[in-house]
Amino acid sequence: MRAIEVLMEEHRIIERVLDALEAAAGGMEAGRPVRPGFFLEAADFIAGFADGCHHHKEEGVLFPAIAASGLPASGGPVPVMLAEHEQGRALTRALREAARRLELGDPQAGRQVVASARAYVALLHDHIAKEDEVLFPMADGLLTEQDQQQVLQGFARVEEEETAAGAHDRFLALAGRLEDEAASL
Repeated sequence: MRAIEVLMEEHRIIERVLDALEAAAGGMEAGRPVRPGFFLEAADFIAGFADGCHHHKEEGVLFPAIAASGLPASGGPVPVMLAEHEQGRALTRALREAARRLELGDPQAGRQVVASARAYVALLHDHIAKEDEVLFPMADGLLTEQDQQQVLQGFARVEEEETAAGAHDRFLALAGRLEDEAASL
């Protein structure tokens, strides 16, 4: 398996949660009851899997490898991706804060939950498209077979850290639960 294939498979998992988050935001906006915990759990998935594992692989392993292979560190797609990672972190914090306020009974927090959820979903769909269609093919062309193996080894180290804590399986199960709950809204 090539390095970008690992990341693209993770994108498909993230997209499942994005779809569930969009459905929950739409349900809330339409006046259907959505438990605040749904949004807190979605924020947990985002922070733990999308950011904690997936972005860790990109920022800690792939991006340095492609920089070493000749892609300039300033300018080009990598700084854009890093800025979008930061935007995603800020939106996740806003989503979590609004969901906590909603859980405490603040009726105004619902609008912020919907706005934060939708902003995150839009950002990530656009971000994933840029990576899948531009950055990852570019990286695949830059990385030698030896580079590919080193990147895969780096990904394995990230996954070992995650697996030791059982996080990967927990996040996959959480993605499934969020999908199921969103489908019933």
